Amino acid sequence: MPTYQYACTECDHRFDAVQSFTDSALSECPECHGRLRKLYGNVGVVFKGSGFYRTDSRSGGSASTPAAAGTPAATETKPSTPSTPSTTPASTPAKAAS
Repeated sequence: MPTYQYACTECDHRFDAVQSFTDSALSECPECHGRLRKLYGNVGVVFKGSGFYRTDSRSGGSASTPAAAGTPAATETKPSTPSTPSTTPASTPAKAAS
């Protein structure tokens, strides 16, 4: 069961309460019977196993290895305009020398 943190808005009494997900939130301070509010903190998340790093789904070498000098980049940019057919005229036969 999760542990929730509460703080009283009147006397600033802070405490933890172990409650089920289906339990309603506490509303009365056990010290002064004032109004309570839930405190939200940072959540500790631990990613274990494969599939969490960007290099897990890649084959081959490590992503941290820089590309060798003189080799083209893995992704090349293509022009954003559509390619048009060539407008150069067909080759004409060379004239015979006179």
